[in-house]
Amino acid sequence: MTTDSGKKSFMIGQTEIAARPLEVALYLVATPIGNLGDITLRALETLAGADVLACEDTRVTRVLLDRYGIRQRPTPYHEHNAAEAGPRLIEALESGRSVALVSDAGTPLVSDPGYRLVEQAQEHGIRVVPIPGPSAVLAALTASGLPSDTFMFAGFLPVKDGQRRTRLSELSAAPATLIFFESPRRLADTLAAMTDVYGDRRAAIGRELTKTFEEVRTGTLAALAAHYAEAPTPKGEIVICVGPPLEQAAEAEDVDRLLLSLAAEMPASKAAAEAARMTGGQKQALYRRLLELREGSGD
Repeated sequence: MTTDSGKKSFMIGQTEIAARPLEVALYLVATPIGNLGDITLRALETLAGADVLACEDTRVTRVLLDRYGIRQRPTPYHEHNAAEAGPRLIEALESGRSVALVSDAGTPLVSDPGYRLVEQAQEHGIRVVPIPGPSAVLAALTASGLPSDTFMFAGFLPVKDGQRRTRLSELSAAPATLIFFESPRRLADTLAAMTDVYGDRRAAIGRELTKTFEEVRTGTLAALAAHYAEAPTPKGEIVICVGPPLEQAAEAEDVDRLLLSLAAEMPASKAAAEAARMTGGQKQALYRRLLELREGSGD
């Protein structure tokens, strides 16, 4: 959208930088998940140069635009108006105008209705251009210490406990680190359900990522569930990462050898806990197996 002055630019410190004209396309622009310094130069140029800027909440996006001196008038596009706003944005694109889409934080289309707009754009033969950048999913995963070679983003879990446990059970065999978004007030209940369904897998809680009170807490699901059951309800946005189940490649004999090796250097309970951490298995089950192995060997 062209402002009254017709000038398209952004500010880096005290330096004003002109934005180059954009080709007609739908641009999916990742924005900071907390720290406004995480924006990319390409994202700033796209936000400043787009003919139309669509966002979830104009008030939230206004903070980012003001921070970088971008004189845009954002238009709302969110779950509640997508049916009406989507066709208007497609009409703008078909008339030769560039459109940039942002979410309140992070990468568009991750837990927001943007995918509908992309689908409509593709149906009309309109080019879609991703402008990559911040993502709460990847930020949490990289800080979790959990396997990152294969992971699955599962979004928000159902609110009702029965439905939540059903969904967790459906994902239980996935050979990947699972990543969820969760409400602070439901965190303790969700961790308790995860412990019941997944056992004592390794996990991590990312809270307020990139913000002033950023916290990444790691441990087993049981330990994390116990902590948040006693702690005051946390504040801020929550990401839960849950480690994968015991890899099928780790045969029972391999686990037995690991248990005996660890037990030669530390008490049985500690050996079981360390084996659980290393394999993703359940501490209690590994402890029982270690006792069986000792009984069988006559130790």
